[in-house]
Amino acid sequence: MNQRLAHVALLVRDYDDAIAFYTDILGFNLVADQYLGAGKRWVVVAPPSPASCSLLLAEAKTDEEQRGVGHQGAGRVWLFLHTDDFWRDHPVLQARGLHFLEAPRREPYGHVAVFEDLYGNKWDLLEPLG
Repeated sequence: MNQRLAHVALLVRDYDDAIAFYTDILGFNLVADQYLGAGKRWVVVAPPSPASCSLLLAEAKTDEEQRGVGHQGAGRVWLFLHTDDFWRDHPVLQARGLHFLEAPRREPYGHVAVFEDLYGNKWDLLEPLG
């Protein structure tokens, strides 16, 4: 079998606010933005380097979905943005207004710092070692 993880659906409050955050702050590319009717859009963002996985931005419509915005990881880091140069990217992202929850640190697996997206989802910015 030849399989890969294509998209991770991420609940957002507003398509356009989420697109602005992921493209302007994180520097992702807007891969797709297609109107599907009935207020739904197919919106995909991805890091600029070749990626095996992208984010499918899913605008929350129901009360249950609204409650899930920013809480899909239940307060844990659940999204991991790998970089080939942590010390290049960290200050750039910080200057763009990205909110880091901690100072950078070195772990046995790499250089890392936790940040929040515009909804409070926790991410690792991570340069893996080795």
